[in-house]
Amino acid sequence: MTRTHTGSGRVELRLQPEDKAVLARAAALERLDLTSFILRAAMPRAKAAIAEAEQLKLSERDSLRVLDLLENPPAPPERLLRAARAGFTLE
Repeated sequence: MTRTHTGSGRVELRLQPEDKAVLARAAALERLDLTSFILRAAMPRAKAAIAEAEQLKLSERDSLRVLDLLENPPAPPERLLRAARAGFTLE
């Protein structure tokens, strides 16, 4: 696994010596440096956490409601129509 070092990506971990020894041994057994070993384990977990936080999950009922609203949007309220006619913008 090749990485480019930029100088601004440093992260430090404080580990118990025995924990570091376990990680270092596992990394060596997989022929990886310690950073690559830790990143290989942590990155999928980090990406999964981000995806979980950023995805909206709807029930079947709610999904059907959203689709129905997209296909049959409600009429705009009079207040919105007046604002549009007056040239109101959100800028």
